[in-house]
Amino acid sequence: MHRPHIAIAGILGIALNSAVWSKPPGDLDTVLDRINRAGAAFRTMSANVRRVSHTAAVNDDTVDSGMILLKRARAKDLRMVINFTEPDTKAFAFSGHEVDIYYPKMQTVDIFDVGKSKALLEQFLLLGFGTSRRDLQASYNLRLAGEDTIAGQKTAVLELVPKSEEVLRHLHKLEMWVADNGYPLQQKFYLQGGDYELATYTNMKINPDLPDSALKLHLPNHVKKEYPQK
Repeated sequence: MHRPHIAIAGILGIALNSAVWSKPPGDLDTVLDRINRAGAAFRTMSANVRRVSHTAAVNDDTVDSGMILLKRARAKDLRMVINFTEPDTKAFAFSGHEVDIYYPKMQTVDIFDVGKSKALLEQFLLLGFGTSRRDLQASYNLRLAGEDTIAGQKTAVLELVPKSEEVLRHLHKLEMWVADNGYPLQQKFYLQGGDYELATYTNMKINPDLPDSALKLHLPNHVKKEYPQK
């Protein structure tokens, strides 16, 4: 069974399959202000998610569909759960310094300590969800790439190129499709070697009531725990 690399396990992105118009909607300041207002108000999110992982070397796509839950209880306390149901059942959970990937058919959970990568992983997971304008401008070179319609909603397509040389070694650039409410409906992460991660969010709910128990994996007692880093 294919197991995604930990560096991109929680990174969700969007496929750019439709035409992008040449004239940006409004200006960059307007879009960043929307994101900033949305980020200040963000606490929780639930949505259906469709993720496409493209491997350029073999020109192959892996497509997963399921539900994502995000919760930012405090500024430095981000929790995430993704339950994929198609085509195979598997689940991801991120909390503290740990990422867990559960494979029900194998009754196995892989446990990773993200360690020093925690801040970077949180940055990606929160991209557009709890993100401030200041943080975006500090970490990326930004420009409007145009506009697009996603699931019937007009969006501004924001291109983000990391400023960090360390990040650029793994991530060439990002694109984010920002709706009028300041939240992304789609994201795309361009990885080195032509690979990319894409995701689409539908039926999104902002700030639903999510108890902490909803942000945990509910594992059977007999599940086998593996630590691939050891």
